[in-house]
Amino acid sequence: MNRSNVHLLNLPNEILLTILRKLNNIDVLYSLLDINNGRLDIIAQEKTFANILNFVHIDEISLIDRFCLYILPRIHRSIKYFILEPIFMERILLAAVYPNLTELKLFNFEQQIASKYFTDESSLRSVFQQQITSLTLVTNDKSARVGSSKQYTRNVYAYILNFFKNLTHLNIIGPYVMLCPGLSLCDLPSTTFYSSILTHLCIIVETFDDRLYLLDGRLKQLTTFNVNVYSIDTSSTSVHYMDMLPNLKCFSLESYFQFQQYEKIPSLLRRRNRIIDGTCVQDDILVHVPQLHSFTFYISTYIDIGDLSHSLSHEHIQQTLINIGQQNATSIINNL
Repeated sequence: MNRSNVHLLNLPNEILLTILRKLNNIDVLYSLLDINNGRLDIIAQEKTFANILNFVHIDEISLIDRFCLYILPRIHRSIKYFILEPIFMERILLAAVYPNLTELKLFNFEQQIASKYFTDESSLRSVFQQQITSLTLVTNDKSARVGSSKQYTRNVYAYILNFFKNLTHLNIIGPYVMLCPGLSLCDLPSTTFYSSILTHLCIIVETFDDRLYLLDGRLKQLTTFNVNVYSIDTSSTSVHYMDMLPNLKCFSLESYFQFQQYEKIPSLLRRRNRIIDGTCVQDDILVHVPQLHSFTFYISTYIDIGDLSHSLSHEHIQQTLINIGQQNATSIINNL
């Protein structure tokens, strides 16, 4: 059999693009732009390689220098989404004018970053206030867990909604739940953490009451609401005025900590029931949301066996799930 060596440059553009799309965009741009090859130069400037640029975990100064001096100014109109770390954020965002930039994801976010850059005196003010509509903060603010949650809420979370004038999507997450400072709204004015345009929110809150405050009308345009609660059992005596959220289409509630007051969750348990089975899911949840298209759940219940009035079997709970059309759901019972 005859064998032949095929040089990369001998491949058609379609195949070459397919190969390059499997590589990191940063590597493609760094390797192919300005290497005195007109064909590769044109291919590297395809929008698919410039729409999203991820500079996280890059600490090579020479690479950053080349991007800021030569590459970013050439592809600036194609960039829509930056994924950055604070150390190079200012330099990269000021390396060119990005007319189509609307999304920013910032890793290792800390309160001092907000104090330095989310201000009227910041060199990045126009980018943040006029362009960014989607902001994701991956926090690693260990010191924030020591201070006051209310102070952090006022100085960081609430300030972000006021400062970013066009923000419609806000995601505040962390590598671990406990490293992400929780939003705390108890005893703060109803104008705190307010937005008339925010449609998507993913956030961690201190208590279940804080989650209820977010549904009091301060975020009327929400369509997607994902919330993780530190403590559901912690409760205040405040009266919560629940406003209508006619645009809400997707809601997710998570808590990785055990809690006892299951009946506090809205639309759940018109009656107290220690066992959460298919009948409970249907009568206490699904029947109240007739427009619901998808319901994903994981519920873990801990019960003193002495409190049960009847024997409990996996088969019984599984059958109640099948009865409501949840054939893909499963249940596990552990007697400890």
